[in-house]
Amino acid sequence: MESNPQIPRLYLDNAASAPTRPEAVEAMIPFLGMGATNPSALHASGRRAREGLERAREQVAAVLGATPEEVVFTSGGTESINAAIKGVAIAQRDAGVGSHLVTTEVEHHAVLHSMHYLERFGFEVDYIPVDGEGRIDPAAVGAAMRPDTALVSAMYANNEVGTIQPIVEIGGQVRARSAALGRRVPLHTDAVQAASSLTLDVDSLGVDSLSLSGHKFGAPKGTGVLFLRRGVPFVEQLSGGGQERQRRSGTENVAGAVALATALSLAQAERDEFVRLTRSLRDRLLAGLLAACPDARLNGSREGRLPHNLHLCFPGVEGESVVRALDELGIECSAGAACTSGAWEPSHVLLAMMVPLDWAVGSVRLTLAPDLSAEQIDRVIRELPRVVHRLRDEGGPRSGATASTPATSAQGAAP
Repeated sequence: MESNPQIPRLYLDNAASAPTRPEAVEAMIPFLGMGATNPSALHASGRRAREGLERAREQVAAVLGATPEEVVFTSGGTESINAAIKGVAIAQRDAGVGSHLVTTEVEHHAVLHSMHYLERFGFEVDYIPVDGEGRIDPAAVGAAMRPDTALVSAMYANNEVGTIQPIVEIGGQVRARSAALGRRVPLHTDAVQAASSLTLDVDSLGVDSLSLSGHKFGAPKGTGVLFLRRGVPFVEQLSGGGQERQRRSGTENVAGAVALATALSLAQAERDEFVRLTRSLRDRLLAGLLAACPDARLNGSREGRLPHNLHLCFPGVEGESVVRALDELGIECSAGAACTSGAWEPSHVLLAMMVPLDWAVGSVRLTLAPDLSAEQIDRVIRELPRVVHRLRDEGGPRSGATASTPATSAQGAAP
């Protein structure tokens, strides 16, 4: 599908990837070209690279309320999540703690697929259900923990429907159950969607590990962070040269780490303004769309959600068709369902929330940036309902669509 270069593009897919900040690009420049030396080298250029890397580590640690030694630079959120779950789980099992894990049904696939991977090697996993808003019950997490529980992983904010999880309360449940067990059960959180609008102070959150992805808050793709609290058992997932204090081998991406630290510091410094601006834009967009399409459904919590996230179901249409039609009009967003071999595969998040299939196939996610104008929002309010009404007139979703197995089983969630 060719886009019309005459139509101005409007990007509403910031949860998928945010534009790289100019400040992050500028911070990278000294560490590119001749500055891209190996930070493990002993010569002057290597020492300069090492100094840049450690300054970036200190910046990230300051944002997280952590020590620099607890910050591990990775290639992105997926690696950070895989390392946090597999590294801690395997270390706990090897130490004789146990091989039971607890997570939720609405996690990102990086979490779910890591859990499914560990199940292949004898780990047991409990998947906690959520309510109709996609919210986790903290008490259910505590109740699922057992004497052999090695790790709990619960996301901070959902990447699809935007529901903010009660991670502080979940942490309280984990600590209370840990006290009863006489040992600390580590709590990991996927905070990939949280950096622009929520605090990342790890002590306030009560987490032992936390995963971030740079390109979600204005750093380049291929950059990420794993916070790993001192003393948490861990087996490295990448072996080799022993970089990152033996926790993540491979020559460090110094330029990427510097850019990530810059973008993260700015995102957290501007957090209140981001929330104020995007919430106002989102509420304007929601009101306008519901007025034009009163049968649309808002997915996720109305109040306890990320301020820039709007996830809607439009009955009688296919989400993919809406996204494609909007793209032809210069409006870029994402869908929450896909059709493969004649069978609809709606998001596992919507299935866990018990959203009916005929609604789930018409789901669309719009995620905003604070620099959007009211005029741009009004453009979406005009165009999206027209697309929905036109597609309904043309026939809506295919008849006989069936849902695939939810991603809480290893078979249903294969990559």
